[in-house]
Amino acid sequence: MDIDLLISKIHRKLVYKLAPRLVPRQVRALQRRNETATEPVVAPGGPVVSLTTYGPRIDTVHLTIESIGRGRLKPSRLVLWLDDAARFNDLPAGLRRLQARGLEVHLTDNLGPHTKYYPYVASQPHHEVPLVTADDDIVYPRWWLRRLWEAYRAAPDQISCYRAHVVALEGRDGAVIRPYREWPPCGSREPRWRHFATGVSGVIYPPHFLDFMHAQGDAFKACCPKADDIWLHAMALRAGLRVRQLGRLPRYFEGLPGTHDQGLVHFNSFSGGNDRQIAATYVAADLRKMAEEPA
Repeated sequence: MDIDLLISKIHRKLVYKLAPRLVPRQVRALQRRNETATEPVVAPGGPVVSLTTYGPRIDTVHLTIESIGRGRLKPSRLVLWLDDAARFNDLPAGLRRLQARGLEVHLTDNLGPHTKYYPYVASQPHHEVPLVTADDDIVYPRWWLRRLWEAYRAAPDQISCYRAHVVALEGRDGAVIRPYREWPPCGSREPRWRHFATGVSGVIYPPHFLDFMHAQGDAFKACCPKADDIWLHAMALRAGLRVRQLGRLPRYFEGLPGTHDQGLVHFNSFSGGNDRQIAATYVAADLRKMAEEPA
């Protein structure tokens, strides 16, 4: 096994092992911050951050948002999308407090995992500011947004992320995509067509890519309705943007206790949902582009 991939696996295990000890203290600090802080969670000059939540996580997502808002770089807009009208009309106190400090909460249709980015992308045909997507159950470190922003400024023609896989190809001229579970973690900082950003740790998308995505509309509904990462990677190929992982090893951040719902993960990764959606999304030109350079 490649030494970098071995180190990556060890790092991931350490994060999951230490998280139960570290996260409760962070959660308490974030809850105190939510109850007492008055400073804005947004400021001019940064990227937009967009995320969604659903079900019971609506009652804990304020902690993730607090972790983003306390960062060394604040987003210019911080947007939460909800598809539950009843909860939207009766927001938890933690979210109402964040609204007073600059959080935007909007009601939208249920678009599954695409809800975290698509309503924002669809809201305007032209974008001036990059977009960062976040998950609703992660405690993000203070440097999280600033490093993504710095990566974008250094390479505005690429998509930068903290965690990526490498699309595994086989067959003559790489004409076949191997099952998703066989895709190895990325072990390189080099931008590549085959590098596949995973949204959980954070991804930053350049404004011109957002314009391209706007033009595609909601075509994802027909091919990968439950896999936003697949659609975003296929669209990056067609828009001419390579994906770059910020470090040589993928980064894993601590999750909020009790928020990990394995339903979609099980469907996509273990029940073949990703493979069916991959087959329905990528076309021959996408495979040729990925096969033209080393992983």
